[in-house]
Amino acid sequence: MKTKILALLTVIILLSCFAFINSKKSTIHLNGTWQLVSGITITKGVSVVTDYTKNSRMIKIINDTHFAFLKHDLESKKDSSNHFDAGGGSYTLNGNKYTEHLDYYVDKNWEGKSFDFTVTIKNDTLIQKGLEKVESEGIDRIIIEKYLKLK
Repeated sequence: MKTKILALLTVIILLSCFAFINSKKSTIHLNGTWQLVSGITITKGVSVVTDYTKNSRMIKIINDTHFAFLKHDLESKKDSSNHFDAGGGSYTLNGNKYTEHLDYYVDKNWEGKSFDFTVTIKNDTLIQKGLEKVESEGIDRIIIEKYLKLK
């Protein structure tokens, strides 16, 4: 009888451990290509809203371990003066806590930095909110970005 109780307790403990581990995994699936449609930047309490569908286009591509973003102006010259922005790196996702580790960027002052965000997805819309801080650039702001998933 003691053996059966001990075996039952062992099974219960193991199942509890697996349930705890699985509860820590994210149910948010970021994989895909996302187009930035709008953003809010809050610096020292002042909010600036940007519509990214008018004069520029930016996409973020996310796979199981990495992200990359590409942005360019729609109305720029077709020479080297085109305003192009790009970067990427690895990321971690734990629940809705998303951290980008910027390994590559056109501005080297941003490389090696990590940025913490909270992400939510509803249907085909991704909302990413967090602190963007790069002391060497004087950047310390909250950003809220809205992306639509491309098909």
